[in-house]
Amino acid sequence: MKEFELKYGCNPNQKPAKIFMEDGSDLPIEILCGRPGYINFLDAFNSWQLVKEIKEALGMPAATSFKHVSPTSAAVGTPMSDALKKACFVDDIEGLDDSPLALAYARARGTDRMSSFGDWIALSDVCDATTAKLIKREVSDGIIAPGYTEEALEILKTKKKGNYNIVKIDPAYVPAVQEKKQVFGITFEQGRNNFAINKALLENVVTENKNLPEEAKRDLIIALITLKYTQSNSVCFAKDGQAIGVGAGQQSRIHCTRLAGNKADIWHLRQHEKVLNLPFLPTVGRPDRDNTIDIYISDDYEDVLAEGTWQTLFSEKPEPLTKEEKKAYLSTIKGVALGSDAFFPFGDNIERAAKSGVSYIAEPGGSIRDDNVIETCNRFGMAMAFTGMRLFHH
Repeated sequence: MKEFELKYGCNPNQKPAKIFMEDGSDLPIEILCGRPGYINFLDAFNSWQLVKEIKEALGMPAATSFKHVSPTSAAVGTPMSDALKKACFVDDIEGLDDSPLALAYARARGTDRMSSFGDWIALSDVCDATTAKLIKREVSDGIIAPGYTEEALEILKTKKKGNYNIVKIDPAYVPAVQEKKQVFGITFEQGRNNFAINKALLENVVTENKNLPEEAKRDLIIALITLKYTQSNSVCFAKDGQAIGVGAGQQSRIHCTRLAGNKADIWHLRQHEKVLNLPFLPTVGRPDRDNTIDIYISDDYEDVLAEGTWQTLFSEKPEPLTKEEKKAYLSTIKGVALGSDAFFPFGDNIERAAKSGVSYIAEPGGSIRDDNVIETCNRFGMAMAFTGMRLFHH
């Protein structure tokens, strides 16, 4: 296939639209089902690069959930606790523990379920039936992977009345060294960002605490590769093999840190005993459960516990999750990793990170206030590595 005609571009008025190879060669993809659009392909090609690089860096199956050209999360296929399975709505998936790829997507989709509603999925490995069964029941726009088992493809083709977007990409495809794009009729050209993110990038530990366990290195690599394909400014919190909070596209880095930290806190609080045991009525769908849980966790919990409202959601009125209970629960969280796509300009980012259990940080360094940032890390006993490499993505 030399080119693919799109229904329209970013918006319905932007016609005609298509994707093609500038050198006239075949596109490195096959469209197995559906008709992906302009934004779908932006998500597909960015998300594929992300999972491909995580797999290359860590040697583990990886998955990501994308929305509007930024990941809501990315993860590798590490085992899940029973509480996490329940929090991610996957405790009923048969064979989940036997599929590292399904575990990776369960983690990625389960991180920020509200943001992942209608996501684009990327898988580093051939999609198996267990992963397809997990995807089938989620609201999603499409998927890209290097292949699909026969059973998985048949399952996915039943989504959206047979119109689910399924893209197969050639895993051997290597893009040109130079890349171009146009803005306002003006052509921009730059070298493709082929910078490799691996454990060697974490050797320059600048804090008093020099201890970076292997699990921390894994999580920092996931955070940094996630940031490489997140609209900047951006920071990423990671834990147990998954990105648990992504703050994307903010003009101020402290706003990125607050946004990502709040998402990380919600991810942790979704595993609180009170949340796991909310007595939902069987008639309440998965999206409505997600919305309700987010409100219940927030300071607006009274909205879902109000008379006349809780009866439509629960079989009995649940006890509120108080501010004191949330603070006490989050105070027990430790070992979270934090990556930043550019240097932290002030120690206030570290102060906020500490509230979300951050113990390990990777950032480029190079600020005139690096000493202040390092001093703040030392005060909290954090270990921080300077990578020396900025990861802006636009």
